[in-house]
Parts: sequence; C-alpha cells; structure tokens
Amino acid sequence: MNKLYVGIDDTDSPEGMCTTYITFVIINKLKDCGFEIEGHPRLIRLNPFARFKTRGNGSVSFKLIIKSSDDVEKAKKIILNKVKQLSKMENENTNPGVVFFETGKIRLTNPDGGKIYSDKEINSLLEKFALRAIMEILTIDEAKKLANDLNLEIHQFKKGRGIIGAMAAIGCYLEDKTFELLAYRLPENYCTSRKINPESVLEMNKKTYPRTFDNLDEGYMAIVPHTPCPILYGIRGESPQDVLNAHKLVESLESLEGYLIFETNQHTDMHLKRIDKINKMEKYGCYILRGTVKDKPNVIEGGHVFFKLEDSSGEIECAAYEPTKGFRNLIKLLLPGDNVEIYGGIGSMGTLNIEKIRIYELKSLFIEENPLCECGKRMKSAGHDKGFKCPKCGNKIRNGQKIRTKIPRDIKKGFYEVPTSARRHLSKQLVRMDF
Repeated sequence: MNKLYVGIDDTDSPEGMCTTYITFVIINKLKDCGFEIEGHPRLIRLNPFARFKTRGNGSVSFKLIIKSSDDVEKAKKIILNKVKQLSKMENENTNPGVVFFETGKIRLTNPDGGKIYSDKEINSLLEKFALRAIMEILTIDEAKKLANDLNLEIHQFKKGRGIIGAMAAIGCYLEDKTFELLAYRLPENYCTSRKINPESVLEMNKKTYPRTFDNLDEGYMAIVPHTPCPILYGIRGESPQDVLNAHKLVESLESLEGYLIFETNQHTDMHLKRIDKINKMEKYGCYILRGTVKDKPNVIEGGHVFFKLEDSSGEIECAAYEPTKGFRNLIKLLLPGDNVEIYGGIGSMGTLNIEKIRIYELKSLFIEENPLCECGKRMKSAGHDKGFKCPKCGNKIRNGQKIRTKIPRDIKKGFYEVPTSARRHLSKQLVRMDF
C-alpha cells in the first residue's frame, strides 16, 4: 500500500494564520472524506536566522495511506484548495509551497532516462536537504533542482519559497524528538484576548513537569502565544500521552475548534553544529563553540550585553540581548580568561547570539595586601626594598612580602540557559539534556 507524503510551508504572516492550523483543517477534511493519516503530523522548525521567516520558522508534513490513484488526485485537490483558501496571500512575504511525494513509484531524473532513485534513496537525499535547511540558508533554486531530480511534485504559490520548508518537513530525520499539542480557537475569537484559567496552568505544570516543559515563565503562561494566530495554547512534552494528559488539566474559558498533536524537532538542538575554530563559522550558521573570554562584558543602551570570545583562529562578538532578562546578569560576571562553551547562532550583524553557555574554567582572581603586624594592624611599606613597618607599634619586617589572597567569584562552573520567554523553538532545555 502506497503512502503520500505531504509537505506545507510559508502560509502565515505576522498578521495571522498558522501553517499548523491549515494542516489541522486539511487533516480533518481528509478524514471526513475517508482518508487515513499515518502517525502524527510533523512540525519541523528550520534555521531560526532565515530572513523571510515568521517567528518560529516552522514547516509541516504528514503521511496519507493511499488505496488508489483516484485517492491521490482527490487528496491533492483538497490540500491545494485549502492552502490557497487559508494562506495569507495578501502579505508580500507569504509565499506558500506544497510538496507531494508518493512512495512505491519509479522516478527518473529526466525524460531521456537517468538515475533511478528508490524510495530509500529519496528519503536519504531529502534527509540531507532537511538538515541543511535547519542549519543553513537554502535557495528556492536548490529546492527546485532536488525536486526535479527526484521527480517530486511541487506547487508554488506566488514566489513559492515554502517549497524549501515543505521538502525539509518531509525529509527531516528525528533521532531526538518532542511533541506539541496545539489547541485552536474558534475563528470568531481571533484577535481577542485569550481566555484560560491561569490557576489550571499552574496545576498542570505542577503535575506534569518535566515530562512537559516551558509551560510557565516567572508567573506568566508561556503556553499562550502573543500573536493574532488561531492557536489558543501549545503544550510541549516528551510524548503524545504527556501532552494530552497536560491538555486535559488546562481549563479553557473559551470554546475550542479542536486540537492536534505534532511530532517535532523542537528543543533538540538540531540546528547546532559543533565547530572547533571561530574562523570556520559563517553568518546565519548555528554552532557549539568553545573558547576563552577576551574582554570584560559591557552593557549598551537597551540593556544588551556583549563580550568577545577568542581561540587560536580568531575572535567573535557574543551577545545576550535584553529579552534574555536575568541571564544577562550571569554574562556580566564573566572575566577575561574564563573558558566557556557557547551554544547559539550568528545573525545578520555577525554577532553570536547566546542560547546556552557552559562554563568550564573560571579565571582565578587574587588581591595582594601588606602583611599584618603582630599587633593586628596592617603594615605599610618602609620604602623600596626596605620591607614593611607597622604604623601603630613601629615593628619592622625587613624581608616581608605582600600576602596574595584568592577572591571568590560570584559565578560557578556549569551550564546556564536563557529563560523560557527568550528560548528559540529548537534550543534544548537543560531539563532535557543528559549530563
């Protein structure tokens, strides 16, 4: 029995809509028409530094069980009509893409006959493409060339930039994965204040953490978005059952249109590439890098904190921006000579945005003082090479030396992360990390 892989991306805009919601509508319509969906739909987050992204840069895919060729065409028609109908086409930067990949068919690279790709080979090539889309910045032309080579069916609306994410969502391999339950509002409630009992969220977090995470952030409900999208709330966790159990504990004060559970690469650090030299880093890349703090962190207008990290190959400016709140206080305690490992990505200005930091070694600080006299008074210098003299009792030490004392640092070795409100969708929380 064949399967039809469906990838969708770039349907929303800052003014509203959500690719996951369009997927929710499509899946419900397909089920109403008798189609069977295999497993959970997937929400794949791509490079967080992509230029034309909405906040999360998420793409979606799902698998349909296909029983006949008529089913394929019927399903495609439903999917394409819904994407066209619901996408925010009026926004200049919304350029949807839909990709179809049907298993069990022979594919040729060109009409004259070229390499024949098996389903396994196609999956492998799409997997590599997806990893690049998560770690790098890809072009529409690259996506179209691979789609042509593999004979994938692509549909571009307007500029069709969404085919990049759609192909990545189909191909992404999830060695580590999490799940997110997204609850959707009724359309008549869009652009109004979301209504949830905050006490129920506190209770939910108490009962389900750490199997669910990022539910709260210093008192406010982090599960609730602050954009005009159809989502009422999203609960992230380790398994479908974990997020479903948590969902049942949340008291919504407005009616839901429904909910959908996604399998996802969120909070896996999948975007990060370990690198051994600063001079190998590139703009828009996401890295794990170890180095030495070069200068004392400084605070600029707006509350952003910067310092330079160096190694034998060069240096790079690192930043903890104002939205990271109390995390900046930790960064301000760093000193030249501290040995650290930075997790983060490079933005358009060439600065490494810190998501997490691991402090391996702290530079020792010392203070040098004159010796104490037997009478308890601190002695003073008696002159060059003349030792020390007590100003109180006159006692002298001819060959005395200054006393070197280590000063405690207000920072300790270990792992530190930005708060929930500042965390990128792909960044793995410490609670999920195996130390």
